[in-house]
Amino acid sequence: MENVTIISHPLIQHKISMLRNRHTGTNEFRTLTEEIATLMGYEALRDLPLKNIEVETPIETCMTPVLAGKKLAIVPILRAGLGMVNGILALVPSAKVGHIGLYRDETTHEPHEYFCKLPSPIELRTIVVTDPMLATGGSAVSAVNFIKQHGGKSIKFMCIIAAPEGLKRLHEAHPDIQIYVGHLDRELNENAYICPGLGDAGDRIFGTK
Repeated sequence: MENVTIISHPLIQHKISMLRNRHTGTNEFRTLTEEIATLMGYEALRDLPLKNIEVETPIETCMTPVLAGKKLAIVPILRAGLGMVNGILALVPSAKVGHIGLYRDETTHEPHEYFCKLPSPIELRTIVVTDPMLATGGSAVSAVNFIKQHGGKSIKFMCIIAAPEGLKRLHEAHPDIQIYVGHLDRELNENAYICPGLGDAGDRIFGTK
């Protein structure tokens, strides 16, 4: 699929294996999630625009590149997406952070937005949407829909693991966005859990059940 990048870096794969382990505790799980987000962010942000500025070194004055345009926007899908934010902020500390909260209608199973706060002007920023897991793809598709409705244009989606079903759904709904995946898992089971997966990322990041 065009615009889909599976990041096969050995460090990312090693850390994902540690995430999968049911015996990995909350603190370690949280730290690993941030570390994976940093490593994935390094790849996902390789096309950020640059501009040259004049800098005085101890030797001479030169023109040298810095990030151009409005600051990056990181938009986690609440709540598990929060676990990836600090990992990206480690790379780009000046990035702005928005939030999207979704809930699923118990009857229709369709996602609805209950909270959306995006940095302004969102249309001028590169936006990185984070969610550790891309399962059915419903929440990811809805989150990108909401961002586009608010004017967002340059959008990247970052997840640690994905099911083929969710990846296909997101790519078909939004073929214009770049999608970065740490590992493509086998399938969704009858309960829409990713297999082999890593359980509920939100519960494991925040220590809740």
